Amino acid sequence: MDTLAERGWSDKSNGELLVLAEQAGYKIFVTTDQNLRYQQNLETWKIGFVVLLSTNWNELQHYTKEIHHAVASVQTEEIVEVPLRLS
Repeated sequence: MDTLAERGWSDKSNGELLVLAEQAGYKIFVTTDQNLRYQQNLETWKIGFVVLLSTNWNELQHYTKEIHHAVASVQTEEIVEVPLRLS
């Protein structure tokens, strides 16, 4: 697993990121962009999408099991959202 910063892709748009990710052989794209499904035709990509419904690491770190399950189960051209139970 890599981050955008590690790959040098931080300045890329969503469309560019998807092209780069698919070309690099990634099978899963994990994002916090909840609007991605409305901005891109995700069915055209041979990659699965996991959408984290928070950008807050303090919240996300409590949901590592749910995130792991989503990553392990997502299929090509599928979108899996990881809901968070906010307190």
